[in-house]
Amino acid sequence: MLRILKRILLLAGLLAVLAVGVHLYAGWRVRSALVEAGMSDRVATCMSKRMVERLSLPQLIRLQKLEGDKKTIGAWVRAVKAVDDSEVILVTTSSAALCRTGLAR
Repeated sequence: MLRILKRILLLAGLLAVLAVGVHLYAGWRVRSALVEAGMSDRVATCMSKRMVERLSLPQLIRLQKLEGDKKTIGAWVRAVKAVDDSEVILVTTSSAALCRTGLAR
C-alpha cells in the first residue's frame, strides 16, 4: 500500500513539474515571436504573460502558425483574426492595447 502511494505521489510531482515547464516554455516562445515580429521587449513581455495566462496550449499553438511580417501591433491583430477564435482575438487585442498604453505590465 505504501509503495503504491509513493508511486502516485511521484507521478503527481512529475506531472506538476511538466505542467510548469510547458507553461514557462510557452511564455518564452510567445515572447520571442512577438520580439521577432518587431515589438519592443516591454510590450512583448507584457503581452506574452497575459496571453499565456488566458489562452490554452492549443490556442497558443494556432497562434504560432501565423505567417507573415507583423511589424506593428495593428498588423499582429489583423493576422490574429485569421485564427477565427473569438477568445484568441479578444485576449490578443486587449493585451496589445493594455500593454502598449502601459495600463498592464
